[in-house]
Amino acid sequence: MWKYTIAVNGMMCGMCESHTNDAIRKAFPVKKITSSHKKGQTEIITEQELDETLLKEIITELGYDMGAVQKEPYQKKKLFGLF
Repeated sequence: MWKYTIAVNGMMCGMCESHTNDAIRKAFPVKKITSSHKKGQTEIITEQELDETLLKEIITELGYDMGAVQKEPYQKKKLFGLF
């Protein structure tokens, strides 16, 4: 699995976060997505690598600017004593 942290400039409120999340969910099979207008970023957890060109097109169409993309392997955290 992969974790993407994407700089998204221009989000101003919770509705901006929601529109960003919805648009990305429609284009990619994501496990989890969260956006923060305060941090200016979107975090995506996915099982497959994302097409960063398409991701930039989606964010640009929403009226935002995509900045740096950080990609790293992601492993789900395990709870102690639970299987």
